[in-house]
Amino acid sequence: MTSTSTVSFDQLELHPSILRAVAAAGYLQATPVQAQAIPMILAGKDLLASAQTGTGKTAAFTLPVLHKLSQTEPGQNRFGGKAIRALVLTPTRELAAQVEES
Repeated sequence: MTSTSTVSFDQLELHPSILRAVAAAGYLQATPVQAQAIPMILAGKDLLASAQTGTGKTAAFTLPVLHKLSQTEPGQNRFGGKAIRALVLTPTRELAAQVEES
């Protein structure tokens, strides 16, 4: 597991386009939940995390999902369209809106 003391996003081995977007948004250092969660998700491990609001939980799961999606082309569904590659479930509409914005 990655140490949570001052981990830069560069150290998390995310796709370069994701690193550029994170830097453009002004984020240089991962939060503790991000520093712990991102490497586990990239390694294909299941994860359950609990942290206070504003600690970066959404990015902690979204960034590695985007990384994994950037590694492969989408398949096709049975109707010839693009296959679903990720499904994010949230318990409230408010959280779904936050995840969509992120």
